[in-house]
Amino acid sequence: MKNIKLKSGKLKLPAFFPDATYGQIKGIENNEIEKLKIDGVVVNAYHLIKAGKIKEIEKGGVHKYMGIKIPVISDSGGFQVMSLIHKNSELGEITDEGVIFLLAGKRIDLTPEKCIEMQIKLGSDIIMCLDECTHSELDEKRQKKAVERTIQWAERCKKEFMRLTSKMSEKDKPKLFAIIQGGQNKKLRKKCAKELVKLDFDGYAFGGFPMKNGKLLKGILKYTAGLIPDDKLKYAMGIGKPEDIIECVKMGYDLFDCVIPTRDARHKRLFFFQNGKIQEINVRKKYFTINISKLCKCELCRNYSLEQLYEMFKNNYDKAARLATIHNLTFYSGLMRRLRVL
Repeated sequence: MKNIKLKSGKLKLPAFFPDATYGQIKGIENNEIEKLKIDGVVVNAYHLIKAGKIKEIEKGGVHKYMGIKIPVISDSGGFQVMSLIHKNSELGEITDEGVIFLLAGKRIDLTPEKCIEMQIKLGSDIIMCLDECTHSELDEKRQKKAVERTIQWAERCKKEFMRLTSKMSEKDKPKLFAIIQGGQNKKLRKKCAKELVKLDFDGYAFGGFPMKNGKLLKGILKYTAGLIPDDKLKYAMGIGKPEDIIECVKMGYDLFDCVIPTRDARHKRLFFFQNGKIQEINVRKKYFTINISKLCKCELCRNYSLEQLYEMFKNNYDKAARLATIHNLTFYSGLMRRLRVL
């Protein structure tokens, strides 16, 4: 079993980090998180800046703010470059200096240096370099420019990280990860990985959207994993379907994060094991043949039937969403424990 020592303690690998963008997992209270034996959570520096929460959180750090002791990854905001600016240029601008977000009349300037500074203020266990995240179908010319910026920004991130952590003890330092871009172009992925590895980060992530038409981009994910040194952590960002996590663990990836378990819970979809296989239940349907009390020992499965959950989604949505979220996060915790013994 692989593991890594972080500020918050030892993390067993592979590990899955559910989304807690603003410092809270949607659907449940923070005081319930550790009861579910979750590996850690991921917050988003860009969204916390946008929400004006950095000053509030930095007083005691993100762990105190959330009331948890498990590891926290903070994402840089690079994904929002793709999800916002690449889709609509009116929402901002990407320059060699950094990223300018323009939302509802508000301007947010995010440079590599500011990105690192904000994440260190959060007190995260793992912090991410700012990158220019791209969709897999972006043309080669723009992919090449994104790779060039990602490398330049990573170098600036590393320099700022070294400056800000120079007086920290090793046990108090967060881990710094770089993100490999290049779309589905192997030549660009190789170039990006080669230059980032020269800068010597603690870990490296697959960057960019990992899906096409709802299917995992297995070829480029496997190729990118092979570009990362085996003594470094390998992070498959945005991978969240159980079957996709299994595939990526086989490729050598150690870390995963996604909104799927919590988002799907709110959309009435549950994951479970049956006869050793992963199954799904859509609670939009009224007729069920599965006795969920036999599926797991979470609060939902111990105390309610699927029929009761179905009615609850109609009459008490918040309670139903909470129970479904608890179930899916319990499932994911169990999935990762199973994968550790493969």
